[in-house]
Amino acid sequence: MNSALSVGADGRARCWWPGSDEAYLAYHDHEWGRPVADDRRLFEKLCLEGFQSGLSWLTILRKRENFRAAFRGFDIAAVAGFDADDMGRLLGDAGIVRHRGKIAAAVNNAARALEVIEEAGSLAAYIWSWAPAGAAPAPESVEALPASTKESAALARDLKHRGWSFVGPTTVYAFMQSMGLVNDHVAGCFARAQCDSQRAAMAAPSRSPAPM
Repeated sequence: MNSALSVGADGRARCWWPGSDEAYLAYHDHEWGRPVADDRRLFEKLCLEGFQSGLSWLTILRKRENFRAAFRGFDIAAVAGFDADDMGRLLGDAGIVRHRGKIAAAVNNAARALEVIEEAGSLAAYIWSWAPAGAAPAPESVEALPASTKESAALARDLKHRGWSFVGPTTVYAFMQSMGLVNDHVAGCFARAQCDSQRAAMAAPSRSPAPM
């Protein structure tokens, strides 16, 4: 059997990384790798990946509902309008990661996201334009999973050029994995085929034509 597989108490073979944690298992089974084309969810995940920097995703996952409450459900326009009072409120919120630089990055990135939406028609249209062409082979081992790719490096570079923060190639690749731009469920994981089917059925959002 693929060394990167784990068979759970339910008898299902899945990627090794959720272990036995119920929240992590639910995230793996129902979210990770499923294609997302909703602007708010994409923005939320980009923010949370930034907050994860130096931490584990499980730490962020356990605080996700607190983050959603603190950041107004990750409504992009609302976050872009956060002011000094909001910054103070967030820095005093023990339910989230109270890191001034990461909080400031989320607010800044919301404003940059609005610029992308005005240019491309939606954040989804912009993000999905960076999805790799074609499907990569299913990873057969933990070592076969890359930390970043040429596509994540290119997207990170473009985001930084546009003024985004906390969007390095590794962070962006983790985002691409989770939002279904790539399918990195390992060979033999029950969720891999489901993600492939959802991706095949999805009409990737297209950019709006540039204004004349």
